[in-house]
Amino acid sequence: MRWEQLFADLEAQAADQEAAELDAEAASRSRAEIGRVHLADRLRGAVGTELVLTCAGVGDLTGRLVEVGVDWLLLTDVQLRELLVATRAVRAVGGLTALTVESPGGGAQSRLDLRRALRALARDRATVQCLLDDGSVFAGTVDRVGADHLELAEHAVDRPRRRGSVSGVRAVVLAAVVAVRTLPPTAA
Repeated sequence: MRWEQLFADLEAQAADQEAAELDAEAASRSRAEIGRVHLADRLRGAVGTELVLTCAGVGDLTGRLVEVGVDWLLLTDVQLRELLVATRAVRAVGGLTALTVESPGGGAQSRLDLRRALRALARDRATVQCLLDDGSVFAGTVDRVGADHLELAEHAVDRPRRRGSVSGVRAVVLAAVVAVRTLPPTAA
């Protein structure tokens, strides 16, 4: 009888140890999976959610997350202005949901980087404010986007971009751009 009880105790201990090892392995696997999640994946899970982005040089930018690109985020603020934010300038994000969505990978979305998004603003002739990482703000219309800079035709934001209203052209290094905010259209 003592031997049966001893064997039963040993079997129970082995079963407990095996269960503990499985739990530890599952926790370790879970940590490893979480360790592969990028901020963009977390942000994709928050599309449609109101977020607060704390950004270098400009502080907090608040808006509803519309889209997540390769190296940019698109927000719409309460005044319905669009904010194209360089992901590298984001220091913290508030308002995330529990959802994570991995990148679909490949396709046109993976090639649509910040420069291409800025080229769309140039094509649309949108009046914008360009917010830089040192706190500077320049206003005008994006004329061109080069490999490492954009050219901003500076003019009063309440006037459309016309040759006579342009006060100058400013080259802005893309590495310094935190966000580009669209402004309401002006009367032609």
